[in-house]
Amino acid sequence: QVRLQESGGGLVQAGDSLSLSCVASVRTFNIYDMAWFRRPPGKEREFVAAISKNGGDADAADSVKDRFAISRDYVNTLYLEIHHLRPEDTAVYYCAADRVGTSSEYNYWGQGTQVTVSS
Repeated sequence: QVRLQESGGGLVQAGDSLSLSCVASVRTFNIYDMAWFRRPPGKEREFVAAISKNGGDADAADSVKDRFAISRDYVNTLYLEIHHLRPEDTAVYYCAADRVGTSSEYNYWGQGTQVTVSS
């Protein structure tokens, strides 16, 4: 069982930067692929960024890859650095762990942290 807890969300202004964290309650963190997703208001959940077990490979959605950066430490924390925030970045941001094969599905999800960007 993997428990994930996101933090770092809040109300920010367009152009600001924000750092999200996700702490995983696991015995061995580096056996799990990790990712960030988000759900904008009234829309479906969408992929943001993913990182491999050892942090050597990372990917991000085309719409955010020039402003978002995913990283992880070797203990238990996943990060998402967000720069030049835009109102359209407003969403609940979720971290996920344990990718299912090569799909975009993950077995474990956090409760999410709200990011609201004012114009």
